[in-house]
Amino acid sequence: MDFKDYYSLLGISKTASPEEIKKAYRKLAVKYHPDKNPGNKQAEEKFKAMGEAYEVLKDPEKRKKYDTLGSNWKQYEQSSGGGADFSQWARQGAGKDYSRTYSPEDFGGSDFSDFFNSFFGGAYGPDYGGGAGGQGRGRSGGRPSKGQDYEATLEVTLEGAYNGSKRTITLGEEQINATIPQGVYDGQVLRVKGKGAQGRRGGEPGDLYMHVKILPDPVFEIKDHDLYCDMHVPLYVAVLGGEVNVHPPKGNIAMKIPKETQNGKVLRMKGLGMPVYRKKNEFGDLYLKIIVDIPQNLSPREIELFGQLASLRH
Repeated sequence: MDFKDYYSLLGISKTASPEEIKKAYRKLAVKYHPDKNPGNKQAEEKFKAMGEAYEVLKDPEKRKKYDTLGSNWKQYEQSSGGGADFSQWARQGAGKDYSRTYSPEDFGGSDFSDFFNSFFGGAYGPDYGGGAGGQGRGRSGGRPSKGQDYEATLEVTLEGAYNGSKRTITLGEEQINATIPQGVYDGQVLRVKGKGAQGRRGGEPGDLYMHVKILPDPVFEIKDHDLYCDMHVPLYVAVLGGEVNVHPPKGNIAMKIPKETQNGKVLRMKGLGMPVYRKKNEFGDLYLKIIVDIPQNLSPREIELFGQLASLRH
């Protein structure tokens, strides 16, 4: 049995933060997900291995157990004649947090590699029977365990995020109808309960976690709950004042432009930004940057009048 270095599997250091662990897993999970690699057994095995590594390292308590046991696995494997029985070692020197035997369920389930099952299963207690290979399950047959969670990227348009929408997601042969709530934001994680892998021995299924990605919009830029865009205004309207039509997601709005509005000035329209997630009737604001359009192809009469205006300013 070979030791599995979960840190190497995710390409991270042993001092990686929880955020770094999650980021590394997401990146690799997207790359090796079965949906993107149909029929590729090698990619499927990598996906499973990364899921096993993430299952341990994402949880502080599980990670602590793995770090403590993992750093001594060779020593105790040799001393026990090839079977890594850590139960005696745990009682002797690992401290009060490790003064009991361990089972695969301590690490979120047993649907993992031989290393996982042997290293943390095996003959470590009456419920798990069997030898160092960890294949026996003793009298009880093991406890139910929750299935592995699935993760996916969910691309949403600005309009879809503003109004909310429904989406059909395909996972293998199953189609899942997912509701995208109004006001979802970029980077948000939506959970669909029970749509992950099947549980073991009657355990509940895992969940599906959808990571929201708001697609770039050709007109508006989202910052928190606010919207930003450029508003082109004719020179005459900027000088004399007037109204221009604005088209935020909420609908067409007539906006008043004050006279003598300078190029680059930012005007705010309260409540015309993005809806705030799960806060009814609460919206961000819309910020319009004024871009004054200089008229082109002037007629001789227009040039004459502009000349008269220029002379008045001197």
